[in-house]
Amino acid sequence: MKKSGMKKGGGRKKFLILENIRSVHNVGAIFRTADAIGIDKIYLVGYTPSPIDRFGRARQDLHKAALGAEKNVEWEHVVGENAADLIGQLKKEGFVIVSIEQSKNSVDYKKVSNEVSEKDCTILVGNEVDGVSSAVLGASDFVAEIPMNGIKESLNVSVATGIALYGILDR
Repeated sequence: MKKSGMKKGGGRKKFLILENIRSVHNVGAIFRTADAIGIDKIYLVGYTPSPIDRFGRARQDLHKAALGAEKNVEWEHVVGENAADLIGQLKKEGFVIVSIEQSKNSVDYKKVSNEVSEKDCTILVGNEVDGVSSAVLGASDFVAEIPMNGIKESLNVSVATGIALYGILDR
């Protein structure tokens, strides 16, 4: 387990899972947003880059986007293709799992907030191209999406993560 940072105080636990995110810059931006909202821990699943490279050195490219937030938010790298096993463990610990993804069963992300307002909650975002894996969607308590009103059908993963974190957890 690799981790860094300080423990947040009191209240419900708020975790974030990044499943197979490719871009170091997106991961750095997500760390910065996670720190701003008070995420207790980020799980980096699969090939999602971590703040420390395979040689144990700090990643300067991630640091540049995170602006040091990677030192304030606890994190752990989880080996494996998807987050299904991790979700099973977190559910046993009482966490509600919310995956952010457009799917036929998704609900507006704003509607999820009331359902999780007093509970330990884990938000999960997936790969920039393929999204959240089907195994994870099936294991999630909620699949939430951010409605798109323009021509484009999706947002950058770091932008979507910020909207979802504040829309669901900031109560």
